[in-house]
Amino acid sequence: MSPSENPARADHRQIVRLVERRAKVLDLGCGDGDLLALLAREREATGFGVEISAAAVRACLQRGLAAVQGDIAETVGEYPDGSFDTVILSHTLQELADPARVLDEMLRVGRDAIVSFPNFGHVAIRLSYVLRGRMPKSRVLPFEWYDTPNVHLMTVLDFERFCAARGIEILDREYLGGPFGRVPAVLANLLAETAVFRLRRRRYS
Repeated sequence: MSPSENPARADHRQIVRLVERRAKVLDLGCGDGDLLALLAREREATGFGVEISAAAVRACLQRGLAAVQGDIAETVGEYPDGSFDTVILSHTLQELADPARVLDEMLRVGRDAIVSFPNFGHVAIRLSYVLRGRMPKSRVLPFEWYDTPNVHLMTVLDFERFCAARGIEILDREYLGGPFGRVPAVLANLLAETAVFRLRRRRYS
């Protein structure tokens, strides 16, 4: 299944669009390398991946992709300032124990950062919780309460306010999940299933 067909990975196409051609890219939580392969093919990017799963790292290496096994929060801190053009964290932010720290490190080692995450404010999730009285599930949040990897669920509005409070500039934003693939910004907190942001540290004159 291609990223454009899989609702949980529709963010990959938007991420590719936001990465400059021939960029040096670090993909945190790269899985088996689908996004790295897409970036190499469509943007001629030089990609490096970090992934905690040994099996996923082996899959990357078998595909000719550069990847190392390691904890995201620890490994990203080992890179010098400005090591990459872009650092990517796709559908992983909500799984981190300390997402604020990881975002700070991403903006230190990369010229910019791209983050995607499932929007917990989506209308289907709200209705599921209110009407059924149970922890909600959706196409991009399919887990039961007892086996979910997600520990920091957030809405689009939560993340935008987080960026404003921490001096992070939002360069681009895309909201996905409507019948035509994209959701207008004014309705994003209610109708977007997935949000994609390109960020950099705000520069003060």
